[in-house]
Amino acid sequence: MTRLSWTALVLLMSILQVPGSSNSGHDCSRNGNSNKNNFMDIRNCFKQKKSFVVVDSFYGNISATNYWGQTKVNCIVFVETNGIELENYTRTIQDTWPKIKNNSNILKLHISKWHIDQRVHMYVLYGTFCSGTQLNFTDPGENCSFNTTDTGSCHIRCIDTNTVCKKSAYDKEKCSTMAPNLQNEYIIDINSTTTNCINCNDPVKKPEEKKVLNTTLSEKGGEIIAANAAKLMNDISNLAANINGSSAEISVGEGVKGVLVKETHKDEVAEVLFAYQSPNDSINIIDNTETLKTFSRAVTLPKEAFDKAIAQNVSIPFAAFFRFINMAKDEKNSTVLGNEVLAIEMGAAVANLTDKINIVFTNMTYRGIPSCHSWNGQGSQPNWTSDGCVTNITKHGITCQCSHLTFFAILMTPLNETISDSDFKNLTIITQVGCGLSMFFLAIVLFMHFLSRRIKATNATKILINLVCALFLLNLTFLVNNYVANLNNSVGCKIMAALMHYFMLATFTWFAAQAFHLCLSLYTGGKIAIHRYILKIAITSWILPSVIGIVLLCIGKYGEQVISYQNTGNAADRVMMCWITDNSVHLIINIGYYALVFLFTFTTFIIMMSWLCCLRNVKGAKAKGEQSSINILSVMGLCFMLGITWGFAFFAYGVFQVPALYLFTILNSFQGFFLFVYYYKTSRMLPPASDEKSSSVSNISDKTSLSSFTNPYSNWLS
Repeated sequence: MTRLSWTALVLLMSILQVPGSSNSGHDCSRNGNSNKNNFMDIRNCFKQKKSFVVVDSFYGNISATNYWGQTKVNCIVFVETNGIELENYTRTIQDTWPKIKNNSNILKLHISKWHIDQRVHMYVLYGTFCSGTQLNFTDPGENCSFNTTDTGSCHIRCIDTNTVCKKSAYDKEKCSTMAPNLQNEYIIDINSTTTNCINCNDPVKKPEEKKVLNTTLSEKGGEIIAANAAKLMNDISNLAANINGSSAEISVGEGVKGVLVKETHKDEVAEVLFAYQSPNDSINIIDNTETLKTFSRAVTLPKEAFDKAIAQNVSIPFAAFFRFINMAKDEKNSTVLGNEVLAIEMGAAVANLTDKINIVFTNMTYRGIPSCHSWNGQGSQPNWTSDGCVTNITKHGITCQCSHLTFFAILMTPLNETISDSDFKNLTIITQVGCGLSMFFLAIVLFMHFLSRRIKATNATKILINLVCALFLLNLTFLVNNYVANLNNSVGCKIMAALMHYFMLATFTWFAAQAFHLCLSLYTGGKIAIHRYILKIAITSWILPSVIGIVLLCIGKYGEQVISYQNTGNAADRVMMCWITDNSVHLIINIGYYALVFLFTFTTFIIMMSWLCCLRNVKGAKAKGEQSSINILSVMGLCFMLGITWGFAFFAYGVFQVPALYLFTILNSFQGFFLFVYYYKTSRMLPPASDEKSSSVSNISDKTSLSSFTNPYSNWLS
């Protein structure tokens, strides 16, 4: 009896007993009587706990219990040696069925990536006299890797496809020597005594079909109409239903190419990778993330996106990825990196992904600051927004992480070319040194204040200490900001940006509180009768900025910003910062808020300078040199106390930009020092308070608050 007799006999008996019966406990197919449905059933067959692959002279499979003495549901697959029948079927069917090649009595098992991904355990029967009794062997169970069980002249090779082939690298040279058209397969030598697997699965795949759509998307000038592109993406679902294979390349005129990938089995969806080298290259389907890194443009569509589409009753899961070259610009005439607009469609509204869509551009040369944006396809022109997308810039390139499906593009913000490399570096050094010095003197103020708590603090001093605290924390968060940004932790960066923004707004508010106290003191003559006056000011100055910060944090306006000072795309030429990512929010909240504060404080400054001039005339003139130095110190004290020096930022435009930035940076570096001088001078003006004189001291404090607070050097005028 030959090695095929027993297996052929079993199969024939099953066919004769219950042909086509669904209650027979098995499905059979063989050469001459097979059809596509039977061939596709092999997918479910292989998902059984055990899969027996029998080397034979025909194709067929049985999924049954109590076959050959087995007690559990098993999959028995008959594979024709050197068979060619599978070549008439689609790649999906070919990838599911294993193949056996016999070359000089050396048997080689050909499997696909599908078997590896499904972690199929195969028990390959080969040799002679392989009857049903041979299946009652000792099962290695979880130890199955590349084990062999011999029962006479029949051999059973247990192969864990995932363990044997998962880490094997694609070997193009070896595969080409074995067969010229060998692809999409992993080859295992069954006769070998050692674990082996030759990877002939090219990780860079071309779509199975090609489709050309007769749709007009562009105008006469070649610019793609945005509304037509949006309509194309909305109609992709109809195209997906007409694709026979698992993938197709789609061409829609000049400048528009796409790839559609579909998966007929919803329980087997996985992430899909697309990549190409340049705007003129075709789009490839990639098998693994390592190969993806070799392309300059890459897109990763996560499995979660397919799951969300299936949850919305999409009949056949698919993913369509399109590239549009030279799409019409938006109303702002924004510059798009590489002039490439990308789009992804899955036939459902997919949003709020936790596993984000990754769009990577590497080895790009560009001018400006890149930022990832999206457009929902509505309107006649793109309306780009950064909502739902995070921009990560590294030394390797630009990565967009987006949580929804739509059109995507990387917009370029023009560089501020009026600031040279040397000016930027000088300003950076001055700022860092200035913040350090300012923090040093502010820390001394806080230290002195807590040491002198026995002296009853005036309202002016209490407001000053709150301003010192806000300014100290602002400088601290500014100094550590760049360090946090370089950690590449998006959550940490958002928190860092929110904290620094909060302390900046709090500092602005305390500038306004200082001005309000000066005006109120001047108006009341130092007798402020507001109940819980300082408490009300403190609540307003600390709580109001926190509300703004919490709202911006909740709506996702904080993140990583890139400050570039050279016209290159190199990561080494950038400074990272955690800050507000939306420029409109920055203009409205920061510039607008400080503009209101500046108007109020500058008006107060003019009033107080007028009062100082009157006070000097009453006191009498001193020596000219002494008067000049005293006046300069008085003016500087008021400016720093009211935050007037921050106003130089308004003049940082045009030809005044560089001088204004230097003045802004240098003057604010001395803010901590002048506040220290002010506190030191005013703290010496009041005697220690006793219990008996607390009331009188308080009155003296209020009466002298005007002179002591508005003029930190008032005793120098006497």
